[in-house]
Amino acid sequence: MARKTCNFCGRNDREVKLLITGINGYICEDCAVQAYQVATANGYGPDARHTEKAFQLKRVPKPKEIKEHLDQYVIGQDEAKRFLSVAVYNHYKRLQQPMADNDVEIEKSNVILVGSTGTGKTLLARTIARLLDVPFTIVDATVFTEAGYVGEDVESILTRLLQVADYDVEATQRGIVFVDEIDKIARKTDNPSITRDVSGEGVQQGLLKLLEGTVVNVPPKGGRKHPDQEYIPVDTHNILFICGGAFDGIERKIAQRMNTHVVGYNSVQHVRKIDKDDLMQYIVPQDLKSFGLIPELIGRLPVLTYLNPLDRDALMRILTEPKNSIIKQYEKLFDMDGIKLTFAQEALEVIVDKAIDYKLGARGLRSIVESVMMDAMFEIPSKRLKSFTVTAEYAQQQLGKSHLN
Repeated sequence: MARKTCNFCGRNDREVKLLITGINGYICEDCAVQAYQVATANGYGPDARHTEKAFQLKRVPKPKEIKEHLDQYVIGQDEAKRFLSVAVYNHYKRLQQPMADNDVEIEKSNVILVGSTGTGKTLLARTIARLLDVPFTIVDATVFTEAGYVGEDVESILTRLLQVADYDVEATQRGIVFVDEIDKIARKTDNPSITRDVSGEGVQQGLLKLLEGTVVNVPPKGGRKHPDQEYIPVDTHNILFICGGAFDGIERKIAQRMNTHVVGYNSVQHVRKIDKDDLMQYIVPQDLKSFGLIPELIGRLPVLTYLNPLDRDALMRILTEPKNSIIKQYEKLFDMDGIKLTFAQEALEVIVDKAIDYKLGARGLRSIVESVMMDAMFEIPSKRLKSFTVTAEYAQQQLGKSHLN
């Protein structure tokens, strides 16, 4: 009877301690160890991430350059831009840290953006995504429920990042995720309930390990519709999470906290210095806890910044200045029909005044301009006009006959 021999080194079963049987051959213990070492050195296997090279980027954009890119598309919000620029820059540097450098391990600083609706939280995220050389995705926290209930599991965050990275796990593990509407998963009440808060506190608890860093088994096609799919392990230690939310009503929490210790003449004077029109600038983690975020989640979002409410000047600049401003979009639409569209300054002021009345921020501008331009967009392409000017009288007339009046 022929002796069994290793198909790699040719030694038989007497010359080796262990001979592993395959479908059509054998491998000895020495060759198996060497094969494992070769696979690990090339970035495969369970220990591959300990031997992988640091992330290489041709040129890391400096914080000032990131902010300058944001300035082209987002008006104002300098404080939030600075925080975001530094967070993204540090994320790049963290990825470039050599794996062998174990003296100081740089921890990631997840960010939470707080600002009322229409101030530019999602726009900041989308704009920064254009600049990045790492996978970036925006997810909505409102779709998540606690595991086992109808809705999406928090792991689907990584499914989307994986899809953006074309299922490249290495690229996914250095990506950035913007979690929008984070305030919608706030705990509904401070009193513990006998029923589960399946879309509130349950989701917050599910996010904890994800934010801090752990290996998650990610369903590549989503969760419940494909139960037989193979899961892909993704390490979240190097994924930067940026969370944003309107936190509607948190100003009351801030006001209560700032008036708590009002005793004596000096403290009354101090209260008078508070800008009551922009209480958001005084936000601290304690206010997020009062609103309904659990302390464990707040602790994993160490960088807290705010977005200013938009005043009249900011809304006017938003209307005209950015590269893809609303006015430039309508001018482009008319230009495609060979018509030169212009807006009189007084017409812009009418639009901004109406937007201030609605208190919907920059989002309100779009619906107002749409109402003003609806009749013109319907009729003018059929006419032989070379130019059209929107005057204040025309804008007021259109708004008067629209449902927005």
